[in-house]
Formats: sequence, C-alpha cells, structure tokens
Amino acid sequence: MRERAKDPERHARRMAAKQTMMHERIARAQKEQGVLLVLTGPGKGKSSSGFGMVARALGHGMKVGVVQFIKGAFSTGEEAFFRNLPGVDYHVMGQGYTWETKNREQDVAAATAAWEIVAAMLKDDSYDMILLDELNIALKYEYIDLDRVLDDLQSRPAMQHVVVTGRNAPQELIDLADTVTEMGVVKHAFKDQGIKAQKGVEL
Repeated sequence: MRERAKDPERHARRMAAKQTMMHERIARAQKEQGVLLVLTGPGKGKSSSGFGMVARALGHGMKVGVVQFIKGAFSTGEEAFFRNLPGVDYHVMGQGYTWETKNREQDVAAATAAWEIVAAMLKDDSYDMILLDELNIALKYEYIDLDRVLDDLQSRPAMQHVVVTGRNAPQELIDLADTVTEMGVVKHAFKDQGIKAQKGVEL
C-alpha cells in the first residue's frame, strides 16, 4: 500500500470530503417511487442479484411476484427456497433453454402465457416488487411484443418495483429503466475451465 494512503490525517480529510458529498446527494434524492432495474450483460450474477433483491424485499415484509421466462426444464435452488415462502407468488413459465427446446412456437406460447401473469401483477398494487427473470432473452428472440412490455411497465402502480434480468436487454428497455447494471466476464468456470454447473452457484 502507498505510504500516503496510510497517513491517518490524509485519510480523515478524504473521508470528511466524501461524507459532505454523500450527505448532499442524499439531501437531493427526495423522490419516492417504484424503480425499474435492468440487470444485463454476459457476466454471471444477473438472476442471483435479482433474487438477492427478492430476499431483501421479503425482509421488509413486502409482497413479491417472481416469473421465470426461460428456466423451467430443471429445478433450481432459488425456486426450492422461495416458492413456498409467505409473501411470494412464484411462477416458473419457461420450457428450458432456447437451444434445448428448438421449437419457436412452443417458446412463444410459453412466453405469452408468462406475460399474461406478469400483466396482471403489473396492474395490482399489492405487489411491491416483481422479478422478471430472463425476460430479456424472451425479448431478444421476439417471443413477446416489446411495445406491449414497455407499455405495461410504464402503466404499473407508482410504488411498484420491477427487476428484469437476462443478457442482451433491448435498448428501449434500458432507456426506460431507472437503474441498469451490465455484468461483464473476466473469466468463467464453465466456459474457461470446463467446470459443470454447480448447485448453489448456478443451480
């Protein structure tokens, strides 16, 4: 570590300046509203982050809806944990990865049925947060009409939070979102080392 960084007086000055800046930001941020978050990019952790927010919301006694658009052909740890918890309305609507189904008509039907469930949630202000897991993949392959998705998201109750996951988020959704995180890849156990998907990590 650089010697200057270890200097206690210099550190105290830097933290005091940062404290002032953060207090000013907090004072300016006075709006209360539901936020639309998009978690995208090729890196691992999009769904994991989404389900972390589900856990956080449940910790506050909030009601959460979860709709999974692609996963469904195999069981996951998040489904086993969250499905039967109080305050969670959980729907696994996917037919499996798109390269496994190889059936566009089937995938469109599954995604359309999933969005009908989502659309009802987006009209119901009893849902405090809705997680739309892998929705971006369904949008990329045009299984669902993007304009309808955007319209329904914009028309939701004012305090309802929505989290959308999946790589390749469309630009229109990114533009609409309040917070967007793009996860990158540095290295990946499966792609780089041939390590199969592990329970508690990917499953």
